[in-house]
Amino acid sequence: MPRPYWKGSISFGLVNVPVSLYPATRRLDIQFHFYHDADGARIREKRLCERDGQEVPWQHIVKGYSLSKTQVVTLSPDELRAAEPERDRMIAIEEFVKLEDIDPLQIDHSYYVAPEGRSAKAYGLLVEALARTGEVAIARIVLSTKQHLCMVRSVNGRLLLTTLVWADEILEAPQVARTATVGKELQMAEQLVKSMSGKFEPARFKDEHRAKVEALIRRKAKGQTIEAPAEPQPSRVVDLARALEQSLATTRSRGPAAPARARPVRARRHATPSRARVRR
Repeated sequence: MPRPYWKGSISFGLVNVPVSLYPATRRLDIQFHFYHDADGARIREKRLCERDGQEVPWQHIVKGYSLSKTQVVTLSPDELRAAEPERDRMIAIEEFVKLEDIDPLQIDHSYYVAPEGRSAKAYGLLVEALARTGEVAIARIVLSTKQHLCMVRSVNGRLLLTTLVWADEILEAPQVARTATVGKELQMAEQLVKSMSGKFEPARFKDEHRAKVEALIRRKAKGQTIEAPAEPQPSRVVDLARALEQSLATTRSRGPAAPARARPVRARRHATPSRARVRR
């Protein structure tokens, strides 16, 4: 069993539940390093002072914040500790809300919550209470030296804690021009959505790019020559209604169990060729 990432307690009202957190996800991205193409030696980064060009050891490096082009405020580790949140190892629930009230944009990292010691009964009580009410708990947690907003919810008989980004960390959405929808095209778009609808099964979706890179690395390690693929040709401009018709025909021929992976095309409305192109 992996070591817990964090240990503490969840409190709601006068009930205290000792728990531990375990990461619920992991990143499987392929990590590359930099090497010198001439001799194959590893390239290392150095911390150089831009004034004298000398390398600076870590003990002489402090953090700084640029207030302007001419003013920088530097802070030592001791000074930064004055602003650190109190590490009380407590997840104090502040309120309960409906899951649908939380904007998906706020979802950050998730952790499995496991009971510690003799807290199984209190843990199970919270699991069942959240499941029956359909509510999620909103709280704060300190991980490392940073305070996070988080939610605790009941999922398949266990607690799951998810850190949330703060409201002021969500960026404003770009402006999108509104265009009038045509009845026939909208009807076909709805039919296409329905024909491609199904139950989401995450295990069916694989990281194809990672698999290709891993295969490429194995081929190169065996001494095989890797040829660069030809540059993709830009998609041709097609009529929007025709693109919808072709997409519907493709999905119908393949059936609902195997939704089509249509190639992206540029589409424009047949009746108004002067309008801006719509990228699908």
